[in-house]
Amino acid sequence: MTVPVVLSIAGSDSSGGAGIQADLKTIMADKLYGETVITSVTAQNTLGVQGVMELPPEFVSQQIHSVFDDIRPDAVKIGMTGSPQLIEAIADALTEYHAEHIVVDPVMVATTGARLLPEESVKTLEDKLLPLAEIVTPNMSEASVLAGFNVETKEDMEKAAQTIQDNMGHGFVLVKGGHLSDSSDDVLCTEHDRLVWMDAPKVKTQNTHGTGCTLSSAIACGLARGLSAQAAVAHAKKYVNGAIKHNLGLGKGNGPLNHMWDRSSHDLF
Repeated sequence: MTVPVVLSIAGSDSSGGAGIQADLKTIMADKLYGETVITSVTAQNTLGVQGVMELPPEFVSQQIHSVFDDIRPDAVKIGMTGSPQLIEAIADALTEYHAEHIVVDPVMVATTGARLLPEESVKTLEDKLLPLAEIVTPNMSEASVLAGFNVETKEDMEKAAQTIQDNMGHGFVLVKGGHLSDSSDDVLCTEHDRLVWMDAPKVKTQNTHGTGCTLSSAIACGLARGLSAQAAVAHAKKYVNGAIKHNLGLGKGNGPLNHMWDRSSHDLF
């Protein structure tokens, strides 16, 4: 029996709602095999991030080599990174192994406002990681940084998606609209600057911790299964929407999604 394998390169969330933990839950919910390369360890909960400890770039690189030398992943999701040196170590190792189906979630700032990517790392991420990506999944705030202008409206989202894709030189760009006031619509820039809107109603809840991590790892699952990029994004968005609707109501702040919500009536793949 051959099971598709998905690797998550990301930070650890001690509360279990985001990062490596959210990614593994998502991969398991899709009945795939999950592997991890941990970039940092955080002390955090639904109220915020209390501390971050980055792992040495050499050790992050060693983890990647250990994974690829044995159980090669069919897709790779990259979330929270860190210093320029750490980003370069990730990019160099993935390039060495000719890694396929890479999804980059350019995690920069936590929902609570805590900065998770140093400002000096943004250019390294743009130069080293984004060119390797099949899909990049910035939210509106991250798209503002990557595109170089404020992204506040749907028109801004479209322009940002095309600008980021032009800067990458290839690949798909999904600008997430979770911060829109009246919807959670996302826009996907595909080949030749073609724009595809993926609509979703706004769910009134404070429990959205780990939404971006979950979406990007769900997209990686779709790619690992052989779905096209657009199909992988569409199915991942449906999964995340259900996980938000069926949230667990845990924590005193921005609570986690329900990664194991009952999908018996929702055939993902």
